[in-house]
Amino acid sequence: MVVTFGADRCGEGRVKNRLRVLRAEMAISQGDLAQRLGVSRQTINAVETDKYDPSLPLALRMAKIFGVPVDAIFLDEWEPVGAPDA
Repeated sequence: MVVTFGADRCGEGRVKNRLRVLRAEMAISQGDLAQRLGVSRQTINAVETDKYDPSLPLALRMAKIFGVPVDAIFLDEWEPVGAPDA
């Protein structure tokens, strides 16, 4: 079976994230997190405001810093169109 991507669903929004919440829980500023990750504060802000989806290596590093799995930070609600039957 071929899984297709519906034109109305492809590119539908960005991945949601809990980065701001996790940062607040650990009392880490955007600047501090950016410095630890080797990126700009603007990058952290763009991720938190859903304007930018981080690369996989960056997402993995964020997960290490917060001590959680990547999917505890990033939430993708997208579902493929025409998923195979179970």
